[in-house]
Amino acid sequence: MNSPKTKISSSPADFGLGNVTQRVEIHNLPLQSGKSLDRITLAYSTVGQLNREKSNGILICHALTGDQFVASPHPITQKPGWWDQIIGPGKLIDTNRFFVICSNVLGGCMGSTGPASVKPDGGEVYGLSFPMITIGDMVKAQVGLIDHLGIDQLFAVIGGSMGGMQVLEWAAHYSERVFAAVPIATAARHSAQNIAFHEVGRQAIMADPDWREGNYQKFGKVPHRGLAVARMAAHITYLSEPTLHQKFGRRLQERDRPSFGFEADFQVESYLRHQGSSFVERFDANSYLFVTRAMDYFDLYAERGGILSENFRDIKTRFCVTSFTSDWLFPTSESRAIVQALNAVAANVSFVEIESPYGHDSFLLDLPEFHQTLSGFIEASARIRGIA
Repeated sequence: MNSPKTKISSSPADFGLGNVTQRVEIHNLPLQSGKSLDRITLAYSTVGQLNREKSNGILICHALTGDQFVASPHPITQKPGWWDQIIGPGKLIDTNRFFVICSNVLGGCMGSTGPASVKPDGGEVYGLSFPMITIGDMVKAQVGLIDHLGIDQLFAVIGGSMGGMQVLEWAAHYSERVFAAVPIATAARHSAQNIAFHEVGRQAIMADPDWREGNYQKFGKVPHRGLAVARMAAHITYLSEPTLHQKFGRRLQERDRPSFGFEADFQVESYLRHQGSSFVERFDANSYLFVTRAMDYFDLYAERGGILSENFRDIKTRFCVTSFTSDWLFPTSESRAIVQALNAVAANVSFVEIESPYGHDSFLLDLPEFHQTLSGFIEASARIRGIA
């Protein structure tokens, strides 16, 4: 595939964090839908230094509601980076050795071009006129960023959930540019169940009167209620029933007896309401619509006549595929299908199913077995790659 043309933007990212977030401008980006974007911006962060050989670059791909703040405080929530526990000097992904890159995806809302962005002509924001995007389009934009950084081959591409879909897209279409790939808690196509959950969230947003047919910014509105409900519904899918029972059970929230009304009687209700209300502070409703739709359209099977393995024929990339026992959103069966496809073409692949009670969010938590698996694969790959 041809890489899009890239150009540095002279304007700094307006996040109040100095040079933590950078911008790259990409021109002439054809999209899978047949439409194109003449000019986009990707916001990204880097940690560590690129070595002389430019062989130590690791691209981290974020999940649906993630962003480029993988190892630095989030400018809105002030919380640590979403993978801060494993990325940094002396950590599992040691930034004294590796050059870590993470970009906000195309269609996102933390500095990259998306439906909340102003059109290139300086007029109105895109809103629903933003073209439909795919995981492939997100990765094509990332390729432009990697070209701009002067990296011919990334040491590794790593990501969980939607980030794992991006990893698989990199491996399927740009395998010569990926030495090692780590798809975590993901799938080669979105299931009917997951599309259904996304549709519930989208309908909640669009049913909010403040959505205004996607034009809420023009009216100075935000569909808070709809976006919060969408987040609440999605957040349930990231957890497991044992986790919800252990954390909350049927315990009441700051009361001795039920209210016999529709207040948040139970702790689990209060927790979900907090998740919803805090989410709307940092995420754009239309971005949620477009990015969930991109996940729905992801289907590597369909690209090769229903034969997943054909995406990886003659591939030289090393793979470590990981799943979690209690993840019912992206169950282990999805990871096994990826492994079977890689085995069918004699690819170099290892697979680990991690015992965890925490559901889909397990890859974001402090799980020693998962961290040992990731560390072992990175260290073995680094030795083969010749990275000290």
